[in-house]
Amino acid sequence: MDLVKLIQERIRDVDDYPKPGVVFKDITPLLADHVAFAGVVDAIVNHYGRGTIDKIVGIEARGFILAAPVAYHFGSGFVPVRKKGKLPSRTHEETYDLEYGTETIEIHLDALDPGDRVLIVDDVLATGGTARAAAELVRRGGAEVVGLSVLLELSFLHGRDKLGNLDVHSLVTV
Repeated sequence: MDLVKLIQERIRDVDDYPKPGVVFKDITPLLADHVAFAGVVDAIVNHYGRGTIDKIVGIEARGFILAAPVAYHFGSGFVPVRKKGKLPSRTHEETYDLEYGTETIEIHLDALDPGDRVLIVDDVLATGGTARAAAELVRRGGAEVVGLSVLLELSFLHGRDKLGNLDVHSLVTV
């Protein structure tokens, strides 16, 4: 099976969403395809190797969909990073720029233990703002960011350049 080709065939472009000029990468067809979805989860787990990660941080909202089964396969905990005001307990927060605005994300203060080895999982790496903010939240929680794994990297937006020496694993780069 050619996983890259399968992923590319299962992601559709939606023009002018969420605003004019933006081409949204819709992963719902991929999620509906068991083979493609399982292939993505397995590829992320295989890249890092079981037993090497303590916590998986998933970024709201589509990152949750990928991160939760990855955490299950690693035997790791799952930690959500959510938009400001969505978590019920005390949080760290980080504000960042993205390709079509500004956003603030949060993580619970007690979500990570000092020294935890953390993999951040999201669907798309675009401008790098969300990933950089999530990595900062993990570090602020006393944990080590092992890497960032994404389904799709939009290389023309140069998001990887904003992540310093962070290990970035992308399944498909366009």
